[in-house]
Amino acid sequence: MGKAGMARLREEWPTILLLAVCYGGWAVATIWLAALWLPLGIVAAGVFAALHSSLCHEVLHGHPTRYDRVNEALVFPALSLFVPYQRFRDTHLAHHRDEFLTDPYDDPESNYMDPAVWGRLPGWMRRILLMNNTLLGRMVIGPVVSQVAFMQGDWRLIRAGARDVLRAWLWHVPAVAVVIWWIVSVSAMPVWAYVISAYMAISILKIRTFLEHRAHEKARGRTVIIEDRGILALLFLNNNFHVVHHMHPKVPWYRLPALYREQRAHYLERNDGYRYASYREIFARHFLRAKDPVPHPLWPKP
Repeated sequence: MGKAGMARLREEWPTILLLAVCYGGWAVATIWLAALWLPLGIVAAGVFAALHSSLCHEVLHGHPTRYDRVNEALVFPALSLFVPYQRFRDTHLAHHRDEFLTDPYDDPESNYMDPAVWGRLPGWMRRILLMNNTLLGRMVIGPVVSQVAFMQGDWRLIRAGARDVLRAWLWHVPAVAVVIWWIVSVSAMPVWAYVISAYMAISILKIRTFLEHRAHEKARGRTVIIEDRGILALLFLNNNFHVVHHMHPKVPWYRLPALYREQRAHYLERNDGYRYASYREIFARHFLRAKDPVPHPLWPKP
């Protein structure tokens, strides 16, 4: 490794340290905490699996090294089980095309639906999606709703000949197998308990993604700022400063708060004041009340 590589590693020490903490904490949770009291182990493992997903997000944006294969090897075990890393990488990078944010078709992470499609849905499905648009619903049923939609979409792509999608799912098999081997052979957790932990990890991440983007006529006004510096902000690696991340996707997680602090007025002007003070405010306002309609409010009506 040359001087540039060593300098990069010295700069990225917070991410490298956090990777070690994540895997170490996950091991403690699945072995000792699960043996001490299984519910405690389940919760702790779920928290560390959620942190691992946030680290996967950091990796796909080019951290902590200059080498993509090295970075991806660092997050190879699929601690949250359900989504292949390569599919997360590809869909998330597509999501970063800001001109398509919230587009029901071209934004892979949009929760909005074409009003014409919404109008054709049966009543029971509408009720599920309406519940999914509250924070409580997003956390409880959101992991199932998104996983089903995600896998249906990928199955259609695979059937249409998308080899990259098939390859991502094939690589996901050993990534999950490593985790299941650990749970069965090393940990004190039964597999069913760890599945609950993985579900919990996705549920926690749904808090972050719940209102990251809104329908707005201008692309620059679609991305949120949540001025939180608590445990959830750490767990999400400061992705709550989301408009800063979208404007500077290569900036590492530990620099985002300072960057926002230095130019707060600029970012709030750019996103047209789409701001929340904290996750506590979000829970108070949207735990049982939807932030948005399911059909895209600015989409051409059928």
